[in-house]
Amino acid sequence: MKQFFLILTFAFLVISCENKSNDKATEKEACESDSKVNKDGFEMYEMSEMAALMEQMYVDNQRLKERIVKGDTIGKFPQHFIKIHKAVMTDETDKDAFFNEQAAKFIKAQELIYEDPKNAKEHFNNGIDACIKCHEVKCGGPIPKIKKLYIE
Repeated sequence: MKQFFLILTFAFLVISCENKSNDKATEKEACESDSKVNKDGFEMYEMSEMAALMEQMYVDNQRLKERIVKGDTIGKFPQHFIKIHKAVMTDETDKDAFFNEQAAKFIKAQELIYEDPKNAKEHFNNGIDACIKCHEVKCGGPIPKIKKLYIE
């Protein structure tokens, strides 16, 4: 499990430092805002509050997907998802009306999973749609990973 988490963290690191353009200088500046140099001179990645929340939501949704597929009880809506509206982002200019709209759609779809478990698959996939629509505009790197959450 520790190895999986380390791989997941490393993959997120690589994905989150991708930039919308191929401009290396801009990419370096974007990554430096989440980095700190340790005493040995190595640059250490420090996840933003939003990045950490999204990683947690991904893991939570992997588990939820398994429960839905197996027909297990769904449980209760994870209240930490609501932090999506207030979590500090790497680039605060990304928190605009479009982001807020997609975040609200995601939260509503997630809440419906727990309120209407008979249609959990549909609501779950609607939540994944909201994630992808937002990431298509804001940060495309995690899209292939997010798509793996869909329930066929």
